[in-house]
Amino acid sequence: MTSPSRPPVQNSSANRRDLMWSKSEKAIARKTFDAALEGELQEVIQEAKRMASQIKQPSDLWDLEHYLTERRREIDRKYDYRYSQLDLVFGRLLRERWIDEEDLRGLGEDKLEAIRSYAQFFAGKDPA
Repeated sequence: MTSPSRPPVQNSSANRRDLMWSKSEKAIARKTFDAALEGELQEVIQEAKRMASQIKQPSDLWDLEHYLTERRREIDRKYDYRYSQLDLVFGRLLRERWIDEEDLRGLGEDKLEAIRSYAQFFAGKDPA
């Protein structure tokens, strides 16, 4: 029986470790991962600039610092480039629309299936 907080058994961490990444799949994964990270970091830069331009008092400065700290923690937790974690990472990035399935073209069906499953899992965790 699958726990409600975990994705289907077919995508357990034991099975994820069994996914074998070919050289071409590794290249696709690296390019996709780096592009998503760069896009998210650019979004953080833009928001930080916007916030910085509106600083009027010391508390505004600490709001900016808090925003940057929280975003860094979130990004550090999200972007894990270990092959045993990439299906989960890409599932989340797909759900959050930092990547789309076209970015993943060339990955094996086993990986695409796992990524789609994680995207659905994360969709179920989104607040309604």
